[in-house]
Amino acid sequence: MKYRVTHSTEYGYSAPVALCRNEACLLPRDTLRQKCLASQLQIEPPPTDFRDRLDAFGNRVSHFSIQHPHDKLTVTAISEVEVVADPGQLAAANQSPWESVQKRLTSDRTPLTLDALPFLYDSPLAQRSRQLEDYARPSFPAGRPLGDATKELMQRIYRDFTYEPGFTTISTPLTEVMATRRGVCQDFAHLGVACLRSIGLAARYVSGYIETLPPAGQERLVGADASHAWFSVFAADAGWIDFDPTNNQLSAEQHITVSWGRDFTDVSPLRGVALGGGKHKVFVSVDVARTPVKVA
Repeated sequence: MKYRVTHSTEYGYSAPVALCRNEACLLPRDTLRQKCLASQLQIEPPPTDFRDRLDAFGNRVSHFSIQHPHDKLTVTAISEVEVVADPGQLAAANQSPWESVQKRLTSDRTPLTLDALPFLYDSPLAQRSRQLEDYARPSFPAGRPLGDATKELMQRIYRDFTYEPGFTTISTPLTEVMATRRGVCQDFAHLGVACLRSIGLAARYVSGYIETLPPAGQERLVGADASHAWFSVFAADAGWIDFDPTNNQLSAEQHITVSWGRDFTDVSPLRGVALGGGKHKVFVSVDVARTPVKVA
């Protein structure tokens, strides 16, 4: 499936901003199932300087600054992406009992396992705890295949927690999410990551988009989509397998990956500092549209 993704963020300021420096993580990366065919950042007003780099996790990060007064900043990422489904990913994750993957993380020092180690330990928004270990344990009895165990954990998060936009912020701790059983996709992704880490498995936070389709008979609303997040578990030689607890499904061709990290703090779409500006308002618009298939 091919998509055109347009993600626009607009900051409106009550007073001029004299100087700002920003970091954007908005351009999709290539994966085994995804190819970024084209991408660009459009920035208004035009930046004084601009540079791209790959971060420690291989994500595409853009740095830019604006060194003249402005009362509005608009950053728009436009990307063309092709995604293919992988119906065999669960079977691949089931090649090993979960304990063997856990043991491998403590003893194996091959490059594949070493690359997974940063995702085994605590990060600012996804920290291990006894509470989360106790929540995860029923899905991970002795000898159970990793894929089936993680799938059940995903299903339980989907059943036990209510999706409620606006109930939490990105800084809401998991202890509060556990107490209220409410949140949004970022919370559920962090919950899955922290549960897996709490039983000794490596897990990462994935940031991206998901195609949303309108109800039958209704037109698709341009700009009504949003950023999305899910989690991924390290499955040893099978690589990383993605699970979406918000929608209770493994990632499919409707999931478009932008970046991954230990948690949201590694992959924030846009952040920075500004001198001046007074109060500000933020408007975000995301559009994920299938691109027509060309017929020869």
